[in-house]
Amino acid sequence: MLVDAQFWPFLVAITLLSITPGVDTLLVIRNTARGGVRDGVLTSLAICCGLFVHAAVSALGISLILLQSAWAFGVLKLAGAAYLIWLGLQALLAARRGQGLPVAGVSGARQTVPVWRPLREGLLSNVLNPKTVVFYMAFLPQFIAPGDPALAKSLFLAGVHFVIANLWQVGVALMVGGAGRLLASAAFARWLNGVTGAVLIAFGIKLALERQPG
Repeated sequence: MLVDAQFWPFLVAITLLSITPGVDTLLVIRNTARGGVRDGVLTSLAICCGLFVHAAVSALGISLILLQSAWAFGVLKLAGAAYLIWLGLQALLAARRGQGLPVAGVSGARQTVPVWRPLREGLLSNVLNPKTVVFYMAFLPQFIAPGDPALAKSLFLAGVHFVIANLWQVGVALMVGGAGRLLASAAFARWLNGVTGAVLIAFGIKLALERQPG
């Protein structure tokens, strides 16, 4: 049974976790500021698609293998850390250029970014995040009864997470997209890129230095 007594505590917990600011929200804000609401929405969709990957590997036991293998977990952790640091460096370079973000109706056409770029950034930032592996491995089994089909129930719960996280992140993208004149300011753009870059790099370094759980 997909919806049972355990579903409602899961719904409350996953809602609170979804609206807690983190790398996902930061990436949606940055990409919306860079390429508009479309880029923010695509980033959110890609991030949330990664949840199904984690749910599937968790149900199939691959997460357990990663957690038990120091080498495999270490490779995943360093890959995720390197990607976050790379995104942070890109933001710092944009801050150094110190240009305002082009906003339609304010300073001409918004920066054109290929559709695949926010999709790639969102998906990789989620799939390469070992914290999500650990989270899904520890969190989802609490809401799956022994007689439940593990894969189907995991994907169902990931689908609920997908909807809630997307609603939150798309709302964030719409709010950021509405701040047209502010985003067109060179000073604000430099500040936003600088803060985003520094935080992403800090997240990446922290992730790289963290010890394997267990």
